[in-house]
Amino acid sequence: MIIVTGANGQLGRMVAERLLKRVPAGEIGVSVRDVEAARDLGARGVRVRRGDFDDPETLPHAFEGASQVLIVSTGTTGETAVQGHRTAIDAAAAAGAKRILYTSHMGANPSSPFHPMPDHAATEEALRRSGVPFTSLRNGFYASSALELVRAALETGVLAVPEDGPVAWTAHADLADAAVLALTDEVLDGLSPALTGPAVIDMAGIAEILTRVTGRPIRRVVVSDDDYRAQLVAHGAPESAADLLVGLFAAARDGDFAPVDPTLADVLGRPVVRLEDFLKSAVTPSR
Repeated sequence: MIIVTGANGQLGRMVAERLLKRVPAGEIGVSVRDVEAARDLGARGVRVRRGDFDDPETLPHAFEGASQVLIVSTGTTGETAVQGHRTAIDAAAAAGAKRILYTSHMGANPSSPFHPMPDHAATEEALRRSGVPFTSLRNGFYASSALELVRAALETGVLAVPEDGPVAWTAHADLADAAVLALTDEVLDGLSPALTGPAVIDMAGIAEILTRVTGRPIRRVVVSDDDYRAQLVAHGAPESAADLLVGLFAAARDGDFAPVDPTLADVLGRPVVRLEDFLKSAVTPSR
């Protein structure tokens, strides 16, 4: 039984859907906070059970019979996130899982200014201490995050964000395929190499891409961290979210998301999605 947590989220759902093409549905279980939202998976034979990292008593039932557990990292940060991940690791070990997989990040680093990165580093340490064989999938920065960062620029024609650095943007679909191969072919062991897209691109490069694919000029403007944070808060962003985004740009300036690694393409046995192709499909109307 392969258990996938977070199967109502974007990455977890992609993994579950792809697993259905490789193993019998009866060998797949999903652990989700909202069972109703995963009803369609249940209708296809997947075992659907409630599992909530913040409610440890739900996890023994959700993980029952697990041979492998894929822990999809939560959307929270700080001690709440780390404690939730530790709880899931402990529950997977108690369920007898022979292997634990975790969706980490290429920038995992206890001293990173981008808040999720120390959380990933702490979770990787918990995996090492668990005594269970593990794979930490050090995923590249999601290409979908690039899209979120440029939404305002698509309206205004100005991409006004802090000084940044090159990022190896990576598509969810490629990372989901890699996770499935890790679960079914047992590729990747321990801390994986960075699983990245094929090129590093900074915000100026993204502005150039958007100009090409939309046919409208998008101008890159550098603003200070303080001004960017103030603008986010003025437009209704919580201060914690504003701090997180400022930290993202600081980490990018430090080069935390810059290395390109061939491992993802090698594991998949095909080229991985380019950021330009991802953005083109996302911002141009389908016909």
